[in-house]
Amino acid sequence: MTLEILTSDSLGPIRHGFFTRHGGASSGVFAGLNCGSGSSDQREIVAINRARVAEAMGVASDHLIGVHQIHSATVVKVDKPLAEKPRADALVTATPGLALSVLTADCQPVLFSDPDAGVIGAAHAGWRGALDGVLDATVDAMEELGADRENITAVIGPCISQRAYEVGPEFLDSFVDQDPEYARFFANGAGDKMQFDLAGFGLHRLRATGVGHAEWTRHCTYSNPDRFYSYRRSTHAKEADYGRLIAAITL
Repeated sequence: MTLEILTSDSLGPIRHGFFTRHGGASSGVFAGLNCGSGSSDQREIVAINRARVAEAMGVASDHLIGVHQIHSATVVKVDKPLAEKPRADALVTATPGLALSVLTADCQPVLFSDPDAGVIGAAHAGWRGALDGVLDATVDAMEELGADRENITAVIGPCISQRAYEVGPEFLDSFVDQDPEYARFFANGAGDKMQFDLAGFGLHRLRATGVGHAEWTRHCTYSNPDRFYSYRRSTHAKEADYGRLIAAITL
């Protein structure tokens, strides 16, 4: 099966892709393009999957760069392949030939580009990272490399949608304690539960940074098991593990 790569016209001439699970070598609960070396999938198979992504991005396998994601607001600037993955949740570069990547399975994968300045970024933004400022920090780091935030386009790829993201009242408290206005990203659910709009919150944080354009591809990871991995769906199905989707961008 060939790779399925979702792209956005807004990112323009910059090569990028939000990869679905189609076209990979993994099997079982990981069936498809599982790119998560932190999963319990066979390392050799994950390496094959990542090599296919690198080829699609036009870079060598060791130039497909990722981080050890920890749900933080930490951003790393890269100008060469990394010997070890730093503990962070976003990357930026102005160096051609490097493909920045993040892994997700319901969290937001966000790709950034200022093609005029030749600066790109990639961020993993779950609720914690988004609330703590990883998207803001990525824009700041791009600016330090020469980007103009008014020329930056940021695109949120497939992530869990509001109708699938049920949370408890303590989750809401984490947001309104920071800003009461954040209550607007929650809708009433069953009982005392709420439905959280992760992508809507991500778009709000991106637009607040002053980027020129921000959008969501409007794909829900939870609702489409044929195309996307989902941590929450796998948990509900009581599966032992889950695959990780990859998003990547290169100059």
